[in-house]
Amino acid sequence: MEKKRIWLSLAEMGGEEQRFIQEAFDTNWVVPLGPNVNGFEADLESYLQIEGKRVVALSAGTAALHLGLVMLGVGRGDEVICQSFTFSASANPIVYQGASPIFVDSEPDTWNMDPKALEAAIKDRIAKTGRKPKAIIPVHLYGMPAKMDEIMAIAQKYDIPVLEDAAEAIGSTYKGRRCGSFGAYGALSFNGNKMITTSGGGALVCPDGVAAKWVMFYATQARDEAPHYQHSHIGYNYRMSNICAGIGRGQMLVLEHHIAKRKQNHRRYMELLADVKGISVLDNPSSDFDSNFWLTCIVVDPDEAGFSREEVRLALEAENIESRPLWKPMHLQPVFSQCPFYGDGTSEALFNDGLCLPSGSLLEEEDLERVCRVIKGLPH
Repeated sequence: MEKKRIWLSLAEMGGEEQRFIQEAFDTNWVVPLGPNVNGFEADLESYLQIEGKRVVALSAGTAALHLGLVMLGVGRGDEVICQSFTFSASANPIVYQGASPIFVDSEPDTWNMDPKALEAAIKDRIAKTGRKPKAIIPVHLYGMPAKMDEIMAIAQKYDIPVLEDAAEAIGSTYKGRRCGSFGAYGALSFNGNKMITTSGGGALVCPDGVAAKWVMFYATQARDEAPHYQHSHIGYNYRMSNICAGIGRGQMLVLEHHIAKRKQNHRRYMELLADVKGISVLDNPSSDFDSNFWLTCIVVDPDEAGFSREEVRLALEAENIESRPLWKPMHLQPVFSQCPFYGDGTSEALFNDGLCLPSGSLLEEEDLERVCRVIKGLPH
């Protein structure tokens, strides 16, 4: 008999999602506007504690990043600094705008953008091109907050706006402040494997109501105010539907539960793997950091452990357990191979030796024990 599949990160419904969806059907609000969209945006604004800022619900986190770049005026010939150690969605929208990504390495404490490499990149780009980069995209990877004080200080020093990629970090805080609220704009994701889901979807945190109206304008095909269809700007079909927003409203009711469960999973992994030589778990570097631990991630030192990251992954797969290598850095991706990179190889080393473990809020104690039993059973 085949063993039960343990997935990396499954969505968990709280039970109230269907009520909001049914209301949308009952009132025939099944389009990219309506009470659920407005309500979901208000719920996010309240949760993020962003007085004065506004949230616009969109079709994906990628759409949020793209419209953030549009709002920052990024265009053809510009350069945008982006964290290299991330998913491609952080970098792809730069190319959508005809701009060029400039990749910056990570630092070992958080695995996120290295402030020293960031400043070195800015100085070098100014020296080489005579122009400063148009924007900076740091990422809170796997839910771990980046060193935002240092990153924002550098951004302010050179007067470069920050587009904060918090796609994986709703519920995470840095020095008590919610991730997604630091930058000029902040992007969130509600993909099926995230902390909460709207099936597919995202949101852009905007600096004020005026900016939010422009984002809504661009997200709904940039239709001018006229009785006919008239367009003075290029627009996009990026608005979230009222149905998906209904799922989101239900998910907001259980967000704290999801965060608590993933933190509990993380603590249990820390306990179960504490005595395994050559295995280290990414944890909060200090009390300034409070990760949602969207995914619990390990690094395998093959010399000390006696086995490699890939041997762990294959052993887990053989037991019907899903795991995943850490993100392959963008500067190592074929599509971005010609882009400048500033760093010391930290992200490459993490990719070579790192693994994401099953972390979903539906996991039970026996699932966590089974994962760790496989790892402990590898020959040392």
